[in-house]
Amino acid sequence: MESLPELVGTVHIILGPYRGNPIALYMCQDESTCRISPRIYPWNQTVGNGDTPNKAAADFEAKWKQNDLSDDMYTGPHWEGGIKPEKPKPAPPPKPAAPPATKTEAAQDTKSPSPKSPALPNPSPTPASEDAAS
Repeated sequence: MESLPELVGTVHIILGPYRGNPIALYMCQDESTCRISPRIYPWNQTVGNGDTPNKAAADFEAKWKQNDLSDDMYTGPHWEGGIKPEKPKPAPPPKPAAPPATKTEAAQDTKSPSPKSPALPNPSPTPASEDAAS
């Protein structure tokens, strides 16, 4: 059985230089879901659904931001009764593909070749590569 609507918050619509009256947000709960929406036309088309009041509030806020109103045309929603919209958990950062080189490996790579090792002679260019270059 659906419960009676309960006032859970407000939204103020700003028309020009005047701040309008607050639009009440009501929550209806049945056994498994909660729905939050205003009751006044045309704003009653935005309905937030969720398993808990906080999830329904987060869904309502996400859908309210998709309306045709810009951010400076309204304030809110302002929640009452301890409702705090549950934001979805952020995705964990991606793991790096390869671990960074340690200091000892980086130091070994930058060392100059020891005098004991013979220097490699530069190979002379082959005639085929000279023809391709010209």
